[in-house]
Amino acid sequence: MRLMTAKAADKAVLLSATLCLAGKAYNVPSRTFWDDVLSGRPYLLLIFLVVAGVFGALTPFESWQRRSFVDRNVVMRRRILSTFGRLLEISAEIDPALETGDLALHVWRRKRTLRHPVHGVLKRLSSYRMSSFPATRSFAPSRGVGAVGLCWLRDREVWFDVAPLAAELTDPEKYYDHANRYGRESVMNLSWEEFDALKHRAALFVTPIRSGRNKFVGCVSVDASRGYDVLKRRQLLEEMTNLGMAIGREDFECT
Repeated sequence: MRLMTAKAADKAVLLSATLCLAGKAYNVPSRTFWDDVLSGRPYLLLIFLVVAGVFGALTPFESWQRRSFVDRNVVMRRRILSTFGRLLEISAEIDPALETGDLALHVWRRKRTLRHPVHGVLKRLSSYRMSSFPATRSFAPSRGVGAVGLCWLRDREVWFDVAPLAAELTDPEKYYDHANRYGRESVMNLSWEEFDALKHRAALFVTPIRSGRNKFVGCVSVDASRGYDVLKRRQLLEEMTNLGMAIGREDFECT
């Protein structure tokens, strides 16, 4: 049960008990109706009163869910940090070594917005790296845009080596010529301005997060400024996939 569902359940029970008490007080729908309901069962009014008091003051479903949420949140944080630690172990083989804070792990979720009310966009829920520098840039791509958008479009794992493109496509003319020649997906459907701003993240890896009905609901991404050949291995993708499965089971509640 999600926290919002628990709150709604508390309110529904409280509302039901309150309506029953009010109905009896004002004989709604009729006095005969309540006489028949309470005939031989006078304790029902006491039960309605106790239920209204308990669910109004203690909100038991919400309280139980909050305690459960805290426990699950601790477990999920450990899972994420454990995965990130394993990714750092893999990245340690990059020579020369990456700078502190270079490797980053991100969790994305599909959300509808006013500009994209049907398909929505991917919103970054959280990022994990060893320092606050470099700062994470604002980016909320639609379906098919960027490596995370391609993961959404293709509904499968995506890995992308940006370094050769960044070295070759140094101005808008070269960039759009390449896009026209090889297709927009060859540059992740980015505009020149977006590509120029994001090309410093040269090694990109993305795995999907799916719901219980196997629908794409988000993704997990890992990026670094270099080291694509070292990072592109089954172990890294398996770690990301397992983390995505765990996040999907929790419906993003503990990320």
